[in-house]
Amino acid sequence: MRHPIDLTAPRTGAVAERAFVWVCRLGAAIPLAMLAWLLLRVAIDGAGRLSWSFVTEPPSQLDAAAAGIAPALAGTLWLVVLTALFALPIGVGAAIYLEEYDRKSRLSGTIELAISNLAGVPSIVYGMLGLGLFVHTMQLGETVLAGALTLALLILPIVITAAREALRTVKDALREAALGLGATRWQTVRQVVLPMALPGILTGAILAIARAIGETAPLVVVGAVAFIMYGPDGVDAKYTALPMQIFQWTSSPKRAFLDNAAAGILVLMATLVVVNGFAIWLRNRTQARRT
Repeated sequence: MRHPIDLTAPRTGAVAERAFVWVCRLGAAIPLAMLAWLLLRVAIDGAGRLSWSFVTEPPSQLDAAAAGIAPALAGTLWLVVLTALFALPIGVGAAIYLEEYDRKSRLSGTIELAISNLAGVPSIVYGMLGLGLFVHTMQLGETVLAGALTLALLILPIVITAAREALRTVKDALREAALGLGATRWQTVRQVVLPMALPGILTGAILAIARAIGETAPLVVVGAVAFIMYGPDGVDAKYTALPMQIFQWTSSPKRAFLDNAAAGILVLMATLVVVNGFAIWLRNRTQARRT
């Protein structure tokens, strides 16, 4: 005897699917709410200290109201520029070689595994490597150049991985068409592959530089100072950075210096937004020219 099917009854699979969706939403909402609460607290504590003098004046260990972040901001900008100059050409060049010239070899697979592992190494390990290699062996001392080279090592695996993924998005048919027209391998890479992969490469560069801006542990190891009254005037000068200055202020028992730390966090976030915004603008402009 056949029984009619009740189409109005909820299916077990549909209920489980809705429950899973709500669990995922809750799992995303909790960390976002915590992040929003932290940002709100930082904004409330630091907004009152934000001023032009805070950005342009040197720090002070006695008067929190007169303390500024000018040397730390200058050191951060020096580090960002030098790190990008070192890491991006080397990282993109390594990605081009591994993806375009040595894609199918066994050595390429081994190198790819090593790069993936290096991306997960704690940043303080890179600081120890920079201390031994750049500060002592190469005798660069506790300079902004040593700090930038250390940060370049830190973000190099990220740049290589992102650049390789971007190069893989370019269809092989385009490479074959260029080679079929008589172009050399390098002409194909320079005039066909790189322009197509450039937006993805720039996206990876954004993420890598953003990580370098916020790093503190490697800089502590390679000798960035916690307190300095002037910014670096060259690659061989002593320096500090925004994360270092924020760390020093958060170690103070005085409430006024904690407010300075919150204001420094806001400036650091603004610096990240400006750097990322410039890179995104450059990427979009490149895409517009290509289309």
